[in-house]
Amino acid sequence: MATHPRHSQTALRAQTVSETLPAAMAGLFPWQLQAPISREAILPEGPTGTLVLVGGLMATGTSATGAYRLDTSTGQLSAIGNLASPTHDAAAVVLGGTGLVFGGGDTAPSALAQGMSPGGASSQLAPLPQPRADAAGVVVGGVAYIVGGYSGLGFEPHVLATTTGDRYRWVATLPVPVRYPAVASVDGLIYVFGGLSAVGSPVRAIQVVNPVRRTAKVVGELPFGLAGASAGTLDGVIYLAGGSSATGAQATAQPVNDVFAFDTATRSVLRAGSLPVAVAYAGTAVSGNRLYLVGGEVAGGAPTSAVQFVRPDRRFGTAGSPGAGSPYYGYKLLVADRGNDRLLVLNDTGQIIWRYPSKNAPPPPTGFYYPDDAFFIRHGTAIISNQEANDTIVEIAYPSGRVLWDYGHPRTPGTAPGYLHNPDDAYLLRNGDVTVADPMNCRVLIIDPTTKTVLHQIGTNGVCAHNPPYDLGSPNGDTPLTDGNLLISEIDGTWIDEYTTTGKLVWTVHLPITYPSDPQQIGPDRYLVADYRYPGAIVEFNRAGQVLYRYQPRTGTGQLNDPSLVELLPSGVFMLNDDHNDRMVAIDPSTGAIVWQYGHTGVPGTAPGYLNRPDGFDILGPGGSTPTHPATG
Repeated sequence: MATHPRHSQTALRAQTVSETLPAAMAGLFPWQLQAPISREAILPEGPTGTLVLVGGLMATGTSATGAYRLDTSTGQLSAIGNLASPTHDAAAVVLGGTGLVFGGGDTAPSALAQGMSPGGASSQLAPLPQPRADAAGVVVGGVAYIVGGYSGLGFEPHVLATTTGDRYRWVATLPVPVRYPAVASVDGLIYVFGGLSAVGSPVRAIQVVNPVRRTAKVVGELPFGLAGASAGTLDGVIYLAGGSSATGAQATAQPVNDVFAFDTATRSVLRAGSLPVAVAYAGTAVSGNRLYLVGGEVAGGAPTSAVQFVRPDRRFGTAGSPGAGSPYYGYKLLVADRGNDRLLVLNDTGQIIWRYPSKNAPPPPTGFYYPDDAFFIRHGTAIISNQEANDTIVEIAYPSGRVLWDYGHPRTPGTAPGYLHNPDDAYLLRNGDVTVADPMNCRVLIIDPTTKTVLHQIGTNGVCAHNPPYDLGSPNGDTPLTDGNLLISEIDGTWIDEYTTTGKLVWTVHLPITYPSDPQQIGPDRYLVADYRYPGAIVEFNRAGQVLYRYQPRTGTGQLNDPSLVELLPSGVFMLNDDHNDRMVAIDPSTGAIVWQYGHTGVPGTAPGYLNRPDGFDILGPGGSTPTHPATG
């Protein structure tokens, strides 16, 4: 999965910001469909998140007949039946528990209407008045409406209504006839977003249909022409996601990743987030306050097996605000880009706003090589970073980049005072001392930065074994806790310990993982640790060693490759650096979905949007707050 640039950001910022519409979390599930598909009908049914996929266009270019039940909590797909006739580009709704599939077609638009029972039995309904494909369906007040479409001879501007599928009545006529519109309803009104025009171009028109008054009119415009998008009403707000657009010098339309919230009071279209994968012509349904986008077409028109969702979430910001949809909305993100020997700071729109070293902020005399971790300190006025392969620690002023302090001898490992060997997780304590894990020396040090003397040492030089409280087995994490103690991870034997800074053991527990990395406390008896392996894992546990949560996809886009740090953000998602996948990702714990990514999976680079083995990160909030490590200085 790659990141995608924001579409028409400048134009969108000029629009009025709504204080009432939440931004959206947009996620990519860690599992995929068994085969790529697009333009299928989706029927929500039964338990929340259970969807029935009907028909669709397969990668071979042929229409499908099958009906499959998809459990979005697991990705399990089960065949339940077949349509009476293959179809794609059909309109679909659920009325009274029965799925109704209108039109679509195989090689040409069809007037066939088909029913699909919850058990998968298909039936033929009364045919449409004329063939119709590329339409959209929506239910308002127990009535199904069919909007837009193409007959094979021309566009179908007439909006049709049915309550049973045995007869149809005309409701209104669209002033702008379109095919492939996105449709959703609020307060009894049907909103029609974009679509393809008669000349084959995506249109900007927003139309509204009033079924009671039997009227239709244009009420606004999208920021750019859009066809084949997905729309749904969530918490009383219409969200619009994806679609195909052609802007600027583009010769052909391409899928976009934009997510918008539509303010019906002001008729404003406000940016609310970004899909992880740009897609158009996806199967669409709302279930459990999520808008699902199943399959669809990616760049070049190829069908995809990806499944995504959109969910309103105020923790991801306010629709229309810069940064809307970011899991670290309102914060700055510091990334230790180890393989590129640099630190980056991103704003919540994903733009690089600071880098180190730079022309105006040269590296320290000891060099800046292989920064393994980096944390904001001193209320956001400085950064402390350990250079693992340089055997040094450095503190630099932020944002000037001036070197304030350093410790160690560059590329000269040792155990003597002033020396380190592969230092990890350097933190500033509240009392001004510095703690650092020194794994190759089998110890954790507490250092007085003024005199550079070691005040306390936990572990014995050269004795890497779990033997509390005397010896540590290659410690690689030493997170400061709110009680003033340290949370230490030992690679050898996979142990997690709490120690006082003077070396007294508080508790220790063995975890059933391979390589613990950088543990964090996230609750009174809840801890988080990365399992640095392939495929890697996120593990939540308690002091008894019980695993409370594990995220470890074995395949697919969610598969991790040596993740070394995971933290719980204020937005409720896990953020981690996925080191050997060359990316930062944020994971929604409830779905396992990737809801944000920076970097291109498995493709290292230095250009904006690229990373090279990132190994540490931190966030900085208003007033210099550091919510993921509040116990530091």
